[in-house]
Amino acid sequence: MAQITQAFVLGAGLGTRLRPLTDDLPKPLVPIFQKPLITFALDHLIELDVTKFFVNTHHQPERFAEIFGRDGSPSRPPGVFGAPGGRALPTRGNYRDFDIHFFHEPELLETAGGIANIADSLGEGPLLVYNADILTDLPLARLIDNHVRAGNMVTLALRSALGPKHIALNRNTGRVVDIRNLLGSGAPQEFVFTGICIVERAFVDLLERGVKRSVIPHFLDLIRRGEKFGGIVIDEGNWWDVGNRDSYLQLHRDLSALEFPTYPANDPNWKRAVHHTALVHPSAELRGCSVVGENCTVGAGAILHDTILWPGAQIASQSRLQNCIVRTHRKAAGVHRDLDI
Repeated sequence: MAQITQAFVLGAGLGTRLRPLTDDLPKPLVPIFQKPLITFALDHLIELDVTKFFVNTHHQPERFAEIFGRDGSPSRPPGVFGAPGGRALPTRGNYRDFDIHFFHEPELLETAGGIANIADSLGEGPLLVYNADILTDLPLARLIDNHVRAGNMVTLALRSALGPKHIALNRNTGRVVDIRNLLGSGAPQEFVFTGICIVERAFVDLLERGVKRSVIPHFLDLIRRGEKFGGIVIDEGNWWDVGNRDSYLQLHRDLSALEFPTYPANDPNWKRAVHHTALVHPSAELRGCSVVGENCTVGAGAILHDTILWPGAQIASQSRLQNCIVRTHRKAAGVHRDLDI
């Protein structure tokens, strides 16, 4: 397998579809059972022999420090963007003995702006871009091999399964020919963009620094100019877009019945229903797919049905919660259904 050693994990999104859950926690840090979502992406990339990691942040960047160490939050005053001349100033955290370089965006730069913001810290080789909103174990070695073999400037990982199908791909040439029919090609939009792609340094150098901009106009420009902008369909493996609360709860039900992921996770016990630090009264009941996170307490006679407790949540005695999500350090008492607390 060809090798890519640097990756950019997109962690700056607001997670608006998951509100109010993401009001006080960045979406990449939302727990999946006992493990923050973004750490699956990092485990996946480590398995691919990536050694240099970049993550952009925006909403509550200090929360990343709780996971990745005290240096994972911005060291400059809020509202200051980079250094003179627009050069970004990274801060550092650590995960599995790898340095994580965090780039805070006081104002969201979107994907193209985010990539440009880290350009001065990148090496000359290709960059693997990975959306922190997704959970997947796609066999990305196929993406890397296809990208290198085709000599593409950009290659998208695509799927033909359920999801928003916006990508038109010529299966004979392996080239992307349109996105959302914005070029008016009329080509069938048959594929879902997984949120993972590879871009060459030459593409990064096309991006303007310090400007908020989507990556889509740049992709369309590649198509117009006839550049090598490819895609590969990877329907093997699992892939979820952790979008709204319903998909978040369903994801836990799906994972309960699956052997996931195919790559090694840093915590082999991440899927346990009750964290070893949690205190659950012997008379309390956990029904369906319920999860009790780190340092949670569940009082006597409480019943949780398809309910997820984030770290530090406290459930009063005799409470009845069904299809609920209780956020970090929040308290819940009484009878609730289909509620984010």
